[in-house]
Amino acid sequence: MKIEEVRRHVTTPLTAPAFAPVVPRFTNREYLNIVYRTDADALRAVVPEPLQVEEPLVRFEVMKMGDVSGYGPYTESGQAIEVSFDGERGEYLHAMYLDNFPATASGREVSAYPKTVGSPDLYVDNGVLVGTLDYGTLRVATATMGYKHHELDAREAEHQITVPTFMLKTIPGYDGAPRVQELVRTEITDVVVKEAYTGPARLQLFQHVLAPLADLPVLEVVSASHILTDLTLAPVKPVFDYLKGAQA
Repeated sequence: MKIEEVRRHVTTPLTAPAFAPVVPRFTNREYLNIVYRTDADALRAVVPEPLQVEEPLVRFEVMKMGDVSGYGPYTESGQAIEVSFDGERGEYLHAMYLDNFPATASGREVSAYPKTVGSPDLYVDNGVLVGTLDYGTLRVATATMGYKHHELDAREAEHQITVPTFMLKTIPGYDGAPRVQELVRTEITDVVVKEAYTGPARLQLFQHVLAPLADLPVLEVVSASHILTDLTLAPVKPVFDYLKGAQA
């Protein structure tokens, strides 16, 4: 394979890419979102500067991807922390667990999503929307919400899922030191909200050393939503370079 051909490849292995070089479109992406209040000191211990924590709020999410171009259906779960950067309010993606390797590899390599392995699920059980996350054989999160109790305004639902998103991208060099270390920003675009609901909710987190969601303990459930939508993820853009100590 000639040098020019190698340069055209964006992933490895060269002859069997880990993921397709496409911009994925998400169709029938179903959210269970539970926003909860947690310990402010615990948040500040994990949110990287220059992001600022103003309210100690975390959004636990389970997302069932009905169909995704390039990846197919899969399920994902994680925690997003309410933050601000340079006067703009958004969310810092703290951790994401999913059951699809191409989506995991693409999210980490092309973008900066903090994705790792996990077994999330989203289903209805006796009038309750249930979201769970397992790590290996252990249950680390269980969320429950009343199923379609109250309709949620579509504009409010869109606002909830389209706030700016910040992530930390670190790529080590061969000597172990970071070659790239950036804070990046992205957002959701081309949104079509198909259904949206709110209702009572509860969330339980289990202490696990490799899936430490419970390090951000649930002190109070603030709100919950159940949203069905189509959307596209915008490319990430660097906003702060840690190696230079300056905004990008």
